[in-house]
Amino acid sequence: MFLNLRYRFGGGIASLAGAAFLVRDCDFPGQHIHVLEEMKVLGGSNDGAGDGERGYVIRGGRMLNDETYENTWDLLRSIPSLDHPELSVRDEIIAFDTAHPTHSNARLVNRDGQVADVTSMGFDMADRLAMVKLIMTPEENLGTARINDWFGSHFFKTNFCYMWATTFAFQPWHSAVEFKRYMLRFMDEFPRVHTLEGVTRTPYNQYDSVILPLQKYLEGHGVDFSLKCTVTDLDFREGDEITVTRMHYLKDGEPRVLDLGEGDLVIVTNGSMTEGYSLGSMNTPPKLNGKGSSWQLWERIAAKKPGLGRPSVFADHIDESKWESFTVTCQGSRFFDRMEAFSRNKAGTGALVTFKDSSWFMSIVLAHQPHFRNQPEHVKVFWGYGLFPDGIGDYVPKKMSECTGEEILTELLHHLHFQEDMEAISPSPTVFHV
Repeated sequence: MFLNLRYRFGGGIASLAGAAFLVRDCDFPGQHIHVLEEMKVLGGSNDGAGDGERGYVIRGGRMLNDETYENTWDLLRSIPSLDHPELSVRDEIIAFDTAHPTHSNARLVNRDGQVADVTSMGFDMADRLAMVKLIMTPEENLGTARINDWFGSHFFKTNFCYMWATTFAFQPWHSAVEFKRYMLRFMDEFPRVHTLEGVTRTPYNQYDSVILPLQKYLEGHGVDFSLKCTVTDLDFREGDEITVTRMHYLKDGEPRVLDLGEGDLVIVTNGSMTEGYSLGSMNTPPKLNGKGSSWQLWERIAAKKPGLGRPSVFADHIDESKWESFTVTCQGSRFFDRMEAFSRNKAGTGALVTFKDSSWFMSIVLAHQPHFRNQPEHVKVFWGYGLFPDGIGDYVPKKMSECTGEEILTELLHHLHFQEDMEAISPSPTVFHV
């Protein structure tokens, strides 16, 4: 029996999940699956790294509600837990989430440092009519409309908009079509968006809790991983079909070429929302990088072959798509203790807190501790982000994108009216652009 090879470009969750489905559902031999990843680790944006002394870095987490992520849960039912091999990763996550359910008592905080009342979504009749009309309008009739083309100014000051936008990282100038898709896909979140009770959290960050078990499962089936391997271009056969004949790539900085056989399958993960990131520190701001290799690859192959999409729609509007996140590593529990008393959120609920009047539109999440497998008991880690990184701070008169970690922390503590605790928190944060 002849078996064709499968090449998957990118080592993120999509590529790993595809490989796992091939192994599990198609009885495809793992040794015939080759995953090529540019970074030195798998996981893509589902990352998590660091230590208690130098600080940790994460690029956020994904909300794994039951109603929406059916395929993900189906996959994770087949992946054994690293800590409890008799359990699946799905079972492990559900047990953890049952013991530590998400529930926010301070979803929005106003400029006075007070928890806002979110029992009402704040809609007026015009907001309701626009919402219903958007749901009913076919996508082809929406065209290139933006969210702020569809809704009036009042909508963007509603509790619903503050909470929905920061849950899904929407900005007013983003696509109305995409906004509609999220409204339909996450309809179950409407009655609980103010508490986020539908969000299922993992025991650790999602790299430790999801990517590592998935990687071990695939390695056990012989899947080949080529790290620090960057695909730069693809050659296509002449004709109407999309058939790849040759792959160009860099391995350890050296250019290489691979000729593909008849029937070999190539799957490309194109573009990345975190590819232009760079790390800052407590004393230095990050610098936003340009398009990386995945965007450049997409541009090259789309220019060669019709039907491969228009990367410029996504990649040529950096100022309208960028945002900034930060990870704070605290030596001690002072900040967590104060946040628990202020927010009335039980420690470790992973509840999102948004500062709705922040010029940076800033939010933070305090996950259950430890959030990393190697995290010392005395160390606490939390994550936050700003959707408007070019806004001038309310307390630090600079763009968020130009701020150091110390300045971002200063802005945050002033919004909470915790500024007297600046020295006691003793942070070692890392900041980066996305």
